[in-house]
Amino acid sequence: MSGGWKGSDRKARLPSGWSKIRVQILARDPICKICNVRPSRFCDHIQAKADDHSEAGLQGVCGPCHDQKSSAEGNAAQRENPRPGRTRPPEQHPGLR
Repeated sequence: MSGGWKGSDRKARLPSGWSKIRVQILARDPICKICNVRPSRFCDHIQAKADDHSEAGLQGVCGPCHDQKSSAEGNAAQRENPRPGRTRPPEQHPGLR
């Protein structure tokens, strides 16, 4: 999964009253705050992994916008902290063997 989210870690980071907070944010933002077109279905943290569960740190977003935003955040996190790749010694030019 992009962004390094892990199911158990993600749930552990949410406050105990998360379901009530989510309902409040979706009631406050019935239309997606990103595209302003589709109905909100997700309660999104405006700043990724900031653990800001205040009303000011959350927004209601639709599925497509949530997927696009989460993917961009995950890709940015991988660019900042790339996984070590397989290293292979450079091959000699075929004509120099």
